[in-house]
Amino acid sequence: MMAVPSSRTPQVAMVGGGQLARMTHQAAIALGQNLRVLVNSADDPAAQVTPNVVIGSHTDLDDLRRIAAGADVVTFDHEHVPAELLDKLVAEGVVLAPPPQALVHAQDKLVMRRRLQALDVPVPRYLGIHQLEELGELDAFARELDAPLVVKAVRGGYDGRGVQMARDLADARDIASGYLAGGVPVLVEERVQLRRELSALVARSPFGQGAAWPVVETVQQDGICVAVIAPAPALSAQAGADAQQLALRLAAELGVVGVLAVELFETTDGALVVNELAMRPHNSGHWTMDGSRTSQFEQHLRAVLDYPLGDTEAIAPVTVMTNVLGAAAQPAMSLDERLHHLFARMPDARVHLYGKDERPGRKVGHINFLGFDPAAVAGLRERAELAAHWLSHGQWTDGWDPHG
Repeated sequence: MMAVPSSRTPQVAMVGGGQLARMTHQAAIALGQNLRVLVNSADDPAAQVTPNVVIGSHTDLDDLRRIAAGADVVTFDHEHVPAELLDKLVAEGVVLAPPPQALVHAQDKLVMRRRLQALDVPVPRYLGIHQLEELGELDAFARELDAPLVVKAVRGGYDGRGVQMARDLADARDIASGYLAGGVPVLVEERVQLRRELSALVARSPFGQGAAWPVVETVQQDGICVAVIAPAPALSAQAGADAQQLALRLAAELGVVGVLAVELFETTDGALVVNELAMRPHNSGHWTMDGSRTSQFEQHLRAVLDYPLGDTEAIAPVTVMTNVLGAAAQPAMSLDERLHHLFARMPDARVHLYGKDERPGRKVGHINFLGFDPAAVAGLRERAELAAHWLSHGQWTDGWDPHG
């Protein structure tokens, strides 16, 4: 006899209630699903839009059990769940996507560096230091490198947090000592001579199907991504294909389920070096919400549920995404009024706001612009940056006056 298909709607649970969970829930609605989220408070971005909320902590096993109860799969909008809690959930039969043995490569920079090196993947030259007594190894490492140094906390950190550029060896020692004194191991590595930063975004299902979006350029300011250009301008077809294949290979080798972002340095001599990994929807993929046939958020849901993956083709020759960051001083004009003025000037702006209070440097939304002339990237980027600055500050940097 043929099996009778179940009429039950799949239940995906997501640990974390930030903007990534919020936008994943929006994608879930289109698929007829109801995302359950573990949030810190009822004011979290995801809690504002989904009724299926568990208020608790990602460091509390009982709260994690509550979010996992009855779910087909549990996934994440951040990498900060302690590994020992993930192992306990797996032992209890909870399906995690990505699984802990994959996720650890996004949680621990030293584990990631060592594994990638073992896979013959280009990474910056590095040194891991776990305690103050090992700090003497830094001197020999610095002499061998004879290059500027970067000091990173092995765990935690995002948007530039936990990453510090050392002025010299003495500064590197001071930075590392500060982390180590607090019980935080560090990764010290060479500061790569780079031309720009890129991101290769892919997805992988438990079945092993993989899909890659076009490689993008990410524009960083003070360690925070401020803009993404898709596809990366002036990146050769071969280099783009190589980056996509590298990301797909890493997804398979590490056992990733869901979206994987491989952050890359393009060096001044054209080589690609892996910087970071993220195993979740990623800021560098926000352009896909309007610029690709399948957004990263829908694709993540497809992947963790082992659905066939969606088409990743771009729907315009170029898409520019700019992040809306909280201004140093709160604008006199309300965000809603700023939005009104933006649409009056730029009706093609695709705005995505996160429901977050505005604070200096905080990501409160992003804007996508689609361009149909691949030769006009600079102009499109200028418009996108104008729009983001306006939403952040309530000021047009080009002096535009709607009443002039």
